Amino acid sequence: MKHLIIYAHPDQTSFNHDIKNAMVEKLHQAGDLVEVRDLYALEFDPILTTADLAASKTGQIPADIATEQSFIAWADVVTFIYPIWWTGLPAIMKGYIDRVFMYGFAYQYVQGVQQGLLKGKKAIIINTQGKSHDEYRSTGMDKALQLTSDKGIFDYCGFEILHHVFLASVLQASPTQRATWLAEIAQMNLE
Repeated sequence: MKHLIIYAHPDQTSFNHDIKNAMVEKLHQAGDLVEVRDLYALEFDPILTTADLAASKTGQIPADIATEQSFIAWADVVTFIYPIWWTGLPAIMKGYIDRVFMYGFAYQYVQGVQQGLLKGKKAIIINTQGKSHDEYRSTGMDKALQLTSDKGIFDYCGFEILHHVFLASVLQASPTQRATWLAEIAQMNLE
């Protein structure tokens, strides 16, 4: 399998970093081909420009977007690893999606009907969050987060979502809890 990891966290000592490393190790052990796109390390520019918007119409895709699109086109499975900040994606991940998942690459409209162009690809989303599941559940934010990303982004573009994992209260989690989560991720079916 060809597996792409799109990772967004600026702190290399974060638990998100540990998750990314555990995922890479698991995939290598399985014999998969793995590419990691660490958006902060790449200093990916998340700002959608007028030129970016025009690119799908002119076919003159900026080099940084074309590079990322080639990785997505290559992959069978794409794993997105990022924290939930302000009940959403970090700005760099949102900007990545704004710029890379452009019209004509990730989706299109045919006679007014939206079509996801990434059909046949699978997605895994792993999110960390500071609040507990109960706090998000009590406000309906748990469902809103899943609906916004799963339906509004990934399903919309045609991905089959294999897993969407929310790891809650991460900042307060003990080393034992974190090790348990990493072990659970290592046991996930990634195909």
